[in-house]
Amino acid sequence: MSLPNAFDEQNPPFDRLTSQEIEEVRRALDIAYFRPGETIIAQGEPSEALYVIIKGVVEERAGREVLSLLGPKDSFDSRALVQGRASHEFLAREETLCYLLPGKAALGLIQSNPRFAAFFYLEISRKLDAMARDEEDSRVGTLMRARVSDMKLHPASFIDATDTIEAAGHRMREINTNALFVRDGARTGILTGMNLSKAVVLNRMPIEAPVGPITHFDVVSLSPDDFVYSALILMTKSNKRRVAVHDGAAYIGILEDIELLSFVTGNAQLVAQRIDRALTLADLTIASREIGGQVRLLRRQGVKIEVVAEIVSDLNRRLFAKVFDILAPAPIRARGCLVVMGSEGRGEQTARTDQDNALILAEPVDERLLEAFRCDFTAALEGFGFSPCLGNVMVRNPAWSRTLADYLAAFRRWVALPDENAHMNVAIFYDAAAVAGNAELLAEAKAQLIAATRENSAYLAHFARAIEAFPMPIGFFNNLLTLDGHGDAVDLKKGGIFPIVHGVRSLALERGLTETGTGERIQRLVELGLISRDLGRELTQSLYFLMTLRLDAQLAATGASSALVRPAELSSLQRDLLRDAFRVVKQFRDVVRRRFNLGMF
Repeated sequence: MSLPNAFDEQNPPFDRLTSQEIEEVRRALDIAYFRPGETIIAQGEPSEALYVIIKGVVEERAGREVLSLLGPKDSFDSRALVQGRASHEFLAREETLCYLLPGKAALGLIQSNPRFAAFFYLEISRKLDAMARDEEDSRVGTLMRARVSDMKLHPASFIDATDTIEAAGHRMREINTNALFVRDGARTGILTGMNLSKAVVLNRMPIEAPVGPITHFDVVSLSPDDFVYSALILMTKSNKRRVAVHDGAAYIGILEDIELLSFVTGNAQLVAQRIDRALTLADLTIASREIGGQVRLLRRQGVKIEVVAEIVSDLNRRLFAKVFDILAPAPIRARGCLVVMGSEGRGEQTARTDQDNALILAEPVDERLLEAFRCDFTAALEGFGFSPCLGNVMVRNPAWSRTLADYLAAFRRWVALPDENAHMNVAIFYDAAAVAGNAELLAEAKAQLIAATRENSAYLAHFARAIEAFPMPIGFFNNLLTLDGHGDAVDLKKGGIFPIVHGVRSLALERGLTETGTGERIQRLVELGLISRDLGRELTQSLYFLMTLRLDAQLAATGASSALVRPAELSSLQRDLLRDAFRVVKQFRDVVRRRFNLGMF
């Protein structure tokens, strides 16, 4: 039966078609009904159409194993069309209604429209490349819709025209701003730090002189509801580096060109410079807050997750190093090495989490100095928003701030008497990166840790078993209960990110690799022939895609379940990519199982 015009042309991948191609699809579409348990496409058989589910649930199966559940707006099986036969069976789980796009028509679109075809590529890396191009287009639109209220404004601060240059300079320093509003009767102007400098240095005005004569009263302004691009145009036309922001008749802030450009291009470099110039913990407070803002800014701009992680990790490490320089007594600075661990150590940190840090000492220092530093360092980071580690893996814990000799003794115990905590400690330390002090201490510690584990196949097998800690949430697309019982919510860290990170870590530890980042480790494992080049590429892209979805969920969430992703809230393309990513994770689990003979346990 022929289909009316109810077909959703905005459903991916059909949103990539031209209007003419959409009309061709509408003319070719049919509709079909399948009973519960009915096979739609048999494994090993050719597919005659591309199916798009209208209503119902379809199981994708490999033998008795259910690989995934497909729901409304999901499509299948393009691979069968391209490859000539289906790799899996597709079976109606309940009464199901589908659109059918004949194979000839679907193949014609795949061949003529590269963006449409990208949706069906077998390799997740190629799909992600296509999605990145779409995000680029979307990002431009987002920036065009942004308003001044989305920007960081310098709060309005007022002085009188009769106040002195000296008083104005002190006020700017006190509130950390470069511009003040100046009241002079009925008019209001703007005074900048540059105005003060020119007055004193170039014009030799006394610092007791009033600021009125050096104030600019030709103020240009806009409202919080104005678009960001309007601010950019206003600055350009008026040749102003800053504009006033008013709410009705009252000035509420100042928008500077640097903030406007930062909104568009990012200002990680400025945050880094602010950290490097800091002399006190108070100086670091603003910079530490801005790191979190960078994450939102970079994601809004569509920056790839691996680049976001690299930038955020660099800023966090600069922050930790500066705190170390400010707080550590001379004996600790001279004999110690501050390290970060976990995702921070791997350079994969994005949203701020709890602390994972340690201190390695070349030799003992005065215990009173050490204890004071332990408490002060952890408290400082907590004040910057880094919550204490639930496992107490941080400098405040004497077990994670001790001499190199003590660490080496602990390594031997962890390997000789392995338990869950010992395995976790090895994993944490293997991911460590030095951020301040003598980095050779960490290098020596890691070399000894690798030597203690590398030839111990039984230990490595037990270590690798952690990839089995969390069940694989493949069948979660029908509002199924998943890892924590929160309806259709999925913990991507447990179900996907951790198996990749720990599986790669296990293989890397076995080979004694010194790289810390998961992406770098994958590349080295490919070079060593432990995993194929194709799997390495798919594994890397799957990891980054899962990290991206998780970060977006964290940025959007306000409650306790910020790490959870709900597939029903994802686009069809994202759900399709998520299924592909979990298939890659499953394939990699099998590689790790075979490598370490985990079937014997």
